[in-house]
Amino acid sequence: MMEKAKKIKIIIGLSYLVLLTIFVLLFFSEFSIQEITSYDFIKDNRLYFLKLKNSNLFLISIIFLIFTILWVFPFLGFGSPIALVGGFIFGKWIGTLIVVIGLSFGATLLYLFGNYFLKNYIRDNFLKKFKELENRFKKSEFMYLLIYRMIGGIPWQLQCLLPTLFNVRLRNYYFSTLIGIIPGTFLIVSIGSGLDKVIEQNSKVPKIVDIIVSPEIYIPLLAFISLILISIILRKFFYKN
Repeated sequence: MMEKAKKIKIIIGLSYLVLLTIFVLLFFSEFSIQEITSYDFIKDNRLYFLKLKNSNLFLISIIFLIFTILWVFPFLGFGSPIALVGGFIFGKWIGTLIVVIGLSFGATLLYLFGNYFLKNYIRDNFLKKFKELENRFKKSEFMYLLIYRMIGGIPWQLQCLLPTLFNVRLRNYYFSTLIGIIPGTFLIVSIGSGLDKVIEQNSKVPKIVDIIVSPEIYIPLLAFISLILISIILRKFFYKN
């Protein structure tokens, strides 16, 4: 049984590397690093996505939702970049809706994967450090999962996998993630939406100062910084032994 599980893990790991390699090769066969980092490339593709979105919002939303899910699992991407892109393409309201659903679903798939393949590894390496959380989760699983998601403080991928230590119910995991990531996601999506407005208003590369003093940027940015500071304070109590 153990040998079979090891073989499955190796196959999945190799499959992941192959898929990731294919994606990177295909992407850079179409675009160079110089292209994707140029302002003209960003501005031109902004117009392209705007036309595409206006012509078929539903289809583009579904495609981006699927991409967001895949971004989390199997590609193990962080939430912030995809939230910025979501805001840039869809604006803060639709962007937040799509990104939150996609991240939550992707995180749940990652949790299922971790629960089946990585549980022993996670338990051996992290149970001692987060032992106190186990007792708290037993008291009120959904509420502590919700707080855990809101305050963060742990890399996104590990944050998705740690609940395997506590055998949390799948329904509680999904809905606590869905609700818990809304504040932070909304603020990052708002920054992405603000960047879209800045690019729309500037034919040439704007200065950093011009970007920061734009209300579309500094208001959500200040709110996001405030959220981080509040989260840091709350983490001291939540992760306290």
